[in-house]
Amino acid sequence: MRRDVFQAIADPTRREIINMIAHRTLNLNSVAEKFHQSRPAISKHIKILTECGLISIKQIGRERHCEARLQKLNEVSSWVEQYKKFWESKLDALEIYLNELQAKEKSVTKISRAKPMKRIKSKPKTKNNGRRK
Repeated sequence: MRRDVFQAIADPTRREIINMIAHRTLNLNSVAEKFHQSRPAISKHIKILTECGLISIKQIGRERHCEARLQKLNEVSSWVEQYKKFWESKLDALEIYLNELQAKEKSVTKISRAKPMKRIKSKPKTKNNGRRK
């Protein structure tokens, strides 16, 4: 089955494995010890990461070591970049709109303060407060 980088980073366990291996090469047992999952489950995650090209396995003596190959993450970075530009332009437009609204609100407030409000005269009260007897 052909896998891509997006499948690799879709799972939080795989993202954590990538993060661990990015800092230093680890053997498979060291990786598995960091998780509360079974070793076969971790082996499946490592297999997916290997198929995606994000890690490589090297045999050193009796142990198998995982080494990061993070160049493939550039695919994700370039995909995200196009949406970053889109959202930045939308947020810039929103900021301009909000600034315009605030400017209008300030001008309305100044106008309303400049004009005195008319008082509405109330009807004079009668002795029986307007009730009929």
